[in-house]
Amino acid sequence: MPARRFTATAAATVLAAGPMVLAGAGSAHASADHGRASAVVLRTGLDVSLLNKTVNVPLAVSLNEVRAPRSAERNALTARLDGVDGGQPFSVLRADVASAKATVSASGAEASTNLTHARIHVPGLPLLSLIEVGQVTSKATCEAGRKPAASATLLGGVTVLGKKVTLTVGGPTEVKVPGVGEVRIDFSKTRTTSRTAAASALELHVSVNPLKLNVADVEGTLTLGSVTCESPSAAPASAPASAPASVSAPDIKPQGAPAKSGLAETGGTSTTPFVVGAAVVLLAAGGAAVALGRRHRS
Repeated sequence: MPARRFTATAAATVLAAGPMVLAGAGSAHASADHGRASAVVLRTGLDVSLLNKTVNVPLAVSLNEVRAPRSAERNALTARLDGVDGGQPFSVLRADVASAKATVSASGAEASTNLTHARIHVPGLPLLSLIEVGQVTSKATCEAGRKPAASATLLGGVTVLGKKVTLTVGGPTEVKVPGVGEVRIDFSKTRTTSRTAAASALELHVSVNPLKLNVADVEGTLTLGSVTCESPSAAPASAPASAPASVSAPDIKPQGAPAKSGLAETGGTSTTPFVVGAAVVLLAAGGAAVALGRRHRS
């Protein structure tokens, strides 16, 4: 009876441990990452001080901001901020076209923006645009197995604080208007790595205080056409099982790579090690039972 109980206990232990071992092996296989992408037409980070800096209102606006893994697209044409212009809604951006798109698939990730005939205003300058642009676009592409790429283009004229300017890719363009303020513009800023890409069509550093009246003092940054992407990553390969050390006995073969290849040829599955392990334990338990039975008879 003790031998039978020992055998039953050993079998139950193997049967209980088997599913846990298989579950642990299954969790080691991670699914592939399809990458990421994001796009935003307009993002502001401005500090607006009103009435001789007695009232501070942060001007934080994000227009048409989209992010993927889930592909998305937005096409809002106007961004407004409430409670700045005497408590009335204030239009930060007006445009004929303002779209942002981000897509992700197994082959790669891509983000793009398009802004056409856009006029941007800040508090304190209700009649004068901070900047007017004909068309700016940006794009970031991260394809699997290829080097990421980013670009930004500018079509048509650019007017800053009422002055027509020519932007260059090589460095910032500074525009100063006496009695109004100054703006520094960086055009087509791009950066890439082995898996990522990013671009900003226009980045503006703004300092506006009309006639130094301190009615509306605006300081900060403003970005047009910002896109980013990250290429898909391959699923990590499963680490090969290490073979145990060889046994020196001449009639015993090592249990490792040869056994593995034999399973592949005969159609063994991931449950085969569990079945083999159970058989070994049951065999050992049977031997112990036989030994105990002989001892009782003697």
